[in-house]
Amino acid sequence: MTKKFLSIALAAVTSATMLAAPVAANATYESPLYPTPEGVELSPASYNEAAPDWTEYDELIAQIKSNIPTDERVALMHQAEDILMETGAVIPIYYYNDLYLQKTDVENIYSNLFGFKYFMYADSPRDVLKINLASEPAKLDPALNSSVDGACIAVNVFSGLYAYDADGQLVPDCADPENPYEVSDDGLTYTFHLRDGLTWSDGSPLTAGDFEYAWKRAASDATGADYGYLFTDTFAYDGDEIDVKAVDDTTLVATLNAPCAYFLDLAAFPAFYPVPQEAVEEADPEGNNPGAWCAEAGFISNGAYTVDDWTHEESIVLKKNDNWHDAENVSIGEIDMMLSADDTAIYAAYNSGDLDFADTVPTNEIEAIKNNDDFQVVDNLGTYYVAFNVNSPLFEGKTVEEAANMRKAFSLLIDRDFIIENIGQTEQKVATSFIPEGMADGNGGVFKANTDEYTFPVEDAVGYYPEELTDANVDEAIALLESAGYVFEDGMLSDETPISVTYLFNESTSHQAIAEAIQQDLAMIGIDISLESREWNVFLDERKQGHFDFAREGWLADYNDPINMLEMWQTSSGNNDCQFGKSAEQAAEAAEAE
Repeated sequence: MTKKFLSIALAAVTSATMLAAPVAANATYESPLYPTPEGVELSPASYNEAAPDWTEYDELIAQIKSNIPTDERVALMHQAEDILMETGAVIPIYYYNDLYLQKTDVENIYSNLFGFKYFMYADSPRDVLKINLASEPAKLDPALNSSVDGACIAVNVFSGLYAYDADGQLVPDCADPENPYEVSDDGLTYTFHLRDGLTWSDGSPLTAGDFEYAWKRAASDATGADYGYLFTDTFAYDGDEIDVKAVDDTTLVATLNAPCAYFLDLAAFPAFYPVPQEAVEEADPEGNNPGAWCAEAGFISNGAYTVDDWTHEESIVLKKNDNWHDAENVSIGEIDMMLSADDTAIYAAYNSGDLDFADTVPTNEIEAIKNNDDFQVVDNLGTYYVAFNVNSPLFEGKTVEEAANMRKAFSLLIDRDFIIENIGQTEQKVATSFIPEGMADGNGGVFKANTDEYTFPVEDAVGYYPEELTDANVDEAIALLESAGYVFEDGMLSDETPISVTYLFNESTSHQAIAEAIQQDLAMIGIDISLESREWNVFLDERKQGHFDFAREGWLADYNDPINMLEMWQTSSGNNDCQFGKSAEQAAEAAEAE
C-alpha cells in the first residue's frame, strides 16, 4: 500500500485511481482525474522492445496462489523476486519504520505493522482530537483506496469482519466474537458469522449481503479497484463473479481457489470492508464514477466515526458514530483532521498546540527532537524504493538486457547509508531486496534469509545489492552502462552518449532530500537527473498511467506474506507502476480506440 509521506521512518505505497488504458505514442496526455499543474508538460507513454517479457512472472504468481505445498511456494516466491530484481526496475532504498508526533497527554492511539493508525479508543483531556495524517485523500471508498493515509481514515470510519488490536493481533470486528467463523477441512470454504444487530451509521440494518455486494463489487472490472486482483486471485472465480454468498443476514460463505493462510488478514483489510449498495448505486447510476457516493461529507459508513464535514484540501471532521457496535468504548466524540502535505506547516501547528498528532516531521527537525517523549518510532513492514517505467523513452533502442543493465547501474550508485543517516535519521535498515526484512515466508520461517534451499545473489548482504557504496560499485556501474552502449572518458559519461532522466516525487521535504541525494550520486559519473515534484493525487495518477521515467515509490505490506509484495507487479495489477507486461500491443489497441 502506498504512503504519501516518508514519515522518515516508514511508510509505503499506491493510489486509488483506476488504471486507464495506455495512450498511443506521441499522443498528448491529460489526466482524466486531476488537472495538469500549470507549467508542467507531461510526456506521452512510450513503448519499446526493451521492456521485459512478463509472461513467466504472471504465470509464477498464478502458480504461487494455487494449491501447492508450502515449501514449493516459498521456492517459487524466491524465483519471482529474482525475476523482478533482475529487471533492475525496482531499486530498494531502505526498510520502513514509522515516525509520528503525539502529545504526551493523549493515550491509546495505536498503529500496526502495515501503517494503519487507530484513533477510536484514544483518551485525551480535550473533547476534540486534532490530527494530521496527510493532505487531501485520493479516495475514501474502501474498494478504491490504495494509499496508507486513506487506509488510516478507512479503519476509523468503516469496520470489516476483522480488525487489529493494540497488540497487532487479529480480532473479530463485525464478525461475532463468540463464533466468528468456521473453515472446511480442505481450507477452501470459510463461513463467517456476523454480530447480531449490526447497523449502518444511519441506523439501517447491516447484513452479510452487504459484504457479499462489497466483495463482488471490488472484484469487478467495472469498479476498477487497484486491489481487484486480491479478490479474483484469492476466491474461486468463474471470470464473472467471485464465489461469496450471504446465506442469511448474519452468515457469509466464501470459497477460495486455494488455502490461504492470511485470509483473516484480508478480512481486516480496508478493500474488504462493506459498502452500502443503495447509496453507491444512487450516486453513480451510469457506473462511470464508482467512488462518487463518498466523495463528500455525510456518506453512510459503519465504523467508529462518520465523516461529518469535509472542506476539500483543508480539513475533515469525524464525528462519533453512536450506531457502531462498540460505540460505548469510544470516548473522543470528534476528530478534526488537518489536510496538508506541508510538513513545516504541520510541525508549526503541532508546536502551537493546534495538533495532538502529526504523522510527519520535517527532515531538518528530526535530530533535535527524536529523543523527546512525544516523538514516536514504531515498526513497519515495507520498503521505500525508487522505480523505473520499463516503457520509458530512456530505453528506446536498447535490448532487454541493456535496459536492465542501465537500471542496475543506477542502483549501484545510490548511497543508501547516506540517505538513512542524514535524511531518515531513525535507524532504518538498508534495503538490499524488495521484500522487507522480517517478513514471514508462510512456511514457519523468515523470507529474507539465506537457507540451505536458497541463497541470495549477494550472500553477505542477503539480497541483490551490496549494503555499502564502494569504488567497486562505481566500477561495476560503469561497466554495466558500457555494456549498454555508453561511452566513458576518465570515469565520466562522454558527451556523445549522455543520459538525462526526470525523477518524479511528491511534495515533502524528506522525499525532496532523497531525490537530491540520488541526483548527486548519479552525477558522480555524469548522469543528469532533473527533479520534478507533484501534488499527491497528480503524482499518483502519473505513476499509475506510466507517465514518468524514474520515480520515488514505497510499499507497506497489506499482510505478512511475500506474495503481497510480488502480486502487485502482475500485468493486471492496478499497483504495477513499473508497467511490467504493458506492451506495444496494448499501445496499438489504445491508438485504435482513439
